[in-house]
Amino acid sequence: MAKKPETKKISVDSPVTLKGFVKAIFNDTIHVQIGGKIIPIPANDLQLDK
Repeated sequence: MAKKPETKKISVDSPVTLKGFVKAIFNDTIHVQIGGKIIPIPANDLQLDK
């Protein structure tokens, strides 16, 4: 019988730092321009230093 190849699972849990320009803030959403795209980010997803 042929052996079943082992599957290796890799998981990574690490923060990524991106620098961008804040273009607009509407209610609970912050719109940030990174490269040529504007990305909406919910404010509750951000970890703000206090």
